[in-house]
Amino acid sequence: MVVGRVVGVDACPGGWVGILLDRDRPTGRFAPTLAELVGPAADDLRVIAIDIPIGLPDTSIRQADLLVRDALGPRRSSLFMTPVRAAVVAGTYDETNEINRRPAGQGVSRQSFGLLSRILEADEFVVSRPRGVIEVHPELSFATMSGAPLAHSKRTWSGAELRRELLRANGIVLDEVGPEVGPAGVDDVLDAAAAAWTARRRDQGTARAHPHPAQVFSDGISCAIWA
Repeated sequence: MVVGRVVGVDACPGGWVGILLDRDRPTGRFAPTLAELVGPAADDLRVIAIDIPIGLPDTSIRQADLLVRDALGPRRSSLFMTPVRAAVVAGTYDETNEINRRPAGQGVSRQSFGLLSRILEADEFVVSRPRGVIEVHPELSFATMSGAPLAHSKRTWSGAELRRELLRANGIVLDEVGPEVGPAGVDDVLDAAAAAWTARRRDQGTARAHPHPAQVFSDGISCAIWA
């Protein structure tokens, strides 16, 4: 099957890192914004897979977050519950925490709060390009590749090596990816590559959505995590 050009994207220090697959050949890129990262190839991209929440809940926890967190086993802490939309657009951490507790029944972690600007950026991006954009979680992608959640964190030597080998076994060889990924760390590049793997599967029609059918909130955006 001939697969179109797809890209996997992950947030990283200073912006976003992407791994573009064109006939399975991976190319790295970095940009300070999503629009700039995708811009040069936007018209030719069949799928854009982003490791960031897409589709913000109104008054509850997303089904996608609950399903994927349960599926990740030892890696479940890598998934942060997505705040409700009103909390995402709040100002301070205390305001965000308080707003989220009322409808969702729980606060917001500091890690989640640190991602809110990226969530809003992705939200605006999806509204401007509603077709072909999907949400992924790299640990779910890697678990799908291996047949089970990975035992070691991506920030350990053995964890990083295993993820790189899983990608290689699935035709994504990162040996030639270099300075073009900018300030992105090794874990960021691996996550973007895993997202690209899922983007390729989505283009082939073999990826699975969690949940299926997708949940839809008042923003009208379909909410599912693909792998």
